[in-house]
Amino acid sequence: MIRIGHAWDTHKLVEGRDLILGGVKIDSKVGLLGHSDADVVLHAVAESLLGSLALGDLGTHYPDTSDKTLNMNSGIILKECYQKILDKGYRLNNLDLTIYSEFIKISPVRVKIQQSISSILGVDPEMISIKATTHERMGFIGRGEAIACECVCLIEN
Repeated sequence: MIRIGHAWDTHKLVEGRDLILGGVKIDSKVGLLGHSDADVVLHAVAESLLGSLALGDLGTHYPDTSDKTLNMNSGIILKECYQKILDKGYRLNNLDLTIYSEFIKISPVRVKIQQSISSILGVDPEMISIKATTHERMGFIGRGEAIACECVCLIEN
């Protein structure tokens, strides 16, 4: 049996925060604002996995009102969410991600992000597709106010 999950996450860019995408720290004057480390890439992956088996959303499992999740490393979040998939007898077939960013260029770190996600999940990097695009200077992403990520996953038992 196969299942598909989909998720979208977005976080505001602000000064004074580290920029972490897909578990990779990126040299930048701005970072993403959030309760955890605000890694939109890992959040989208984790939530797509949860969605594939109708296990709720990240806010259900990692509430932004909890001190336990404050500044939490999103790699831990992703690893725990994937363990829920494994515990149900499923495994990842592939991930397809699109990162939406106007001014932070993804191409120079794409392979590092792919390898980071691969390492967190313990899967072959070839199972992870990472693409990036801009918003053609339209909307909050196009103005450089935020970064977003969309992820589709396919799992099978």
